[in-house]
Amino acid sequence: MTPEVANPVAPVRKSLLWLVAVGFFMQTLDATIINTALPAMAVGLGVSPLRMQSVVVAYSLTMAMLIPASGWIADRFGTRRIFFSAIVLFVLGSVACALSQGLGQLVAARVVQGLGGALLLPVGRLALLRTVPRAEFLQAMSFVAIPGLIGPLLGPTLGGWLVQYASWHWIFLINVPVGLLGCIATLRFMPDIRGVALRRFDGAGYAMLAFGMVAISLALDGVAELGLRQVSVFVLLVFGFASLTAYWLQAARKPDPLFSPVLFKVPTLSIGLLGNLFSRLGSGCMPFLVPLLLQVSMGYSPLHAGLMMLPIAMAGMAMKRFTTPLITHFGYRRVLVANTALVGVTMGCFALTSPGQPVALHIVLLLCFGAVNSLQFTAMNTVTLRDLDSSMASSGNSLLSMVQMLAMSLGVAAASSVLGGYSGIFGSAAPIDTLHAFQATFATMGLITLASALIFWHLPPEARAVQPPQPEVSGHG
Repeated sequence: MTPEVANPVAPVRKSLLWLVAVGFFMQTLDATIINTALPAMAVGLGVSPLRMQSVVVAYSLTMAMLIPASGWIADRFGTRRIFFSAIVLFVLGSVACALSQGLGQLVAARVVQGLGGALLLPVGRLALLRTVPRAEFLQAMSFVAIPGLIGPLLGPTLGGWLVQYASWHWIFLINVPVGLLGCIATLRFMPDIRGVALRRFDGAGYAMLAFGMVAISLALDGVAELGLRQVSVFVLLVFGFASLTAYWLQAARKPDPLFSPVLFKVPTLSIGLLGNLFSRLGSGCMPFLVPLLLQVSMGYSPLHAGLMMLPIAMAGMAMKRFTTPLITHFGYRRVLVANTALVGVTMGCFALTSPGQPVALHIVLLLCFGAVNSLQFTAMNTVTLRDLDSSMASSGNSLLSMVQMLAMSLGVAAASSVLGGYSGIFGSAAPIDTLHAFQATFATMGLITLASALIFWHLPPEARAVQPPQPEVSGHG
């Protein structure tokens, strides 16, 4: 890239990076605040804190449902209009959450939030894919993730403080001023990118895909909360997998499917998607489980539990600086195989925690998890998208976002089911009983993550991060 071209583009690209980072900030702030506040919300709503997963699942599942259509919507109406609308919808959903008077209303409001979030994240990433040079993409994604990690840095402590000294309703209103700033920035800096050749939307395929995801997620969630009997769970699972299978059979013979099977001819994308699904199935439950463990079984106050989540965010931010050099030197395969195993082992170590241990030991464990989890997410995301050409960028990006949110929904639902099962074994009458249930759950979910390391072994050994020149992005990273 010549200086004559780089200099005029630099300010616009910087502004776009910051704008997308605002979207990540809104997402991460909301996610971390609500996880810390779940026990207090359960008390206010009159339900068990171990049965609050529907608040998390409703949001992530809604995002997973709408994300498949996000690429087509962005190509049809333009990234600027959709990104702006997504922020508005997200803020309206936040206000509705704050005004909720019961669990049903709160879940419905979280669905509205999910509708906004489903468009916010993939459209922002799509704008980066189509404006940032390929050699700078990894570093751009790392830069965007750093401001996004400010949400986890502020969220747990701020959420704990609001819950302890005010009311849990206020944790959602924190999105309003951030959303207003995001709306202004979108109108000014977001490019209005549209698809060159707009294809026809695959409505039938979308219906089958969405139904399959909802059925499977409800089956897992039903074990923990809905009280569904084994027959009902089995029927939901069968219909869910049958619907997903029917979609892929139709996609193989349809000229313009929602997600073309041609995408899976790109090795890094197919392996990256499978790795995202199974590794996040385990690690995606950690933001839900850890605050519950600290408050329900270890006697932490909401504020203290929020402060204890700071090491995860701080280690995650610090690790971003080393992500590109590590992948450049060792390659994606070695980094992801080793790091996925480390994520699983670190999760399993939470099974050894108890109230009598030094707080410093818990902080070290949280720091370790935050570092390896941060490296995991950045490496998985970039290896999945790195080899897509411009014609595949929109659908590939939407597919990755859908898999991420689906894995988070399934992970929380699965962890809740596992936790409920162990609670039935150990009992839940005393804190020590719930502690044993939490310990067994962490060990189980850690093993699931550890097993997913085998998927990344199939990545091409030559796949490495392209070490970019020192562009204008590096000055902020």
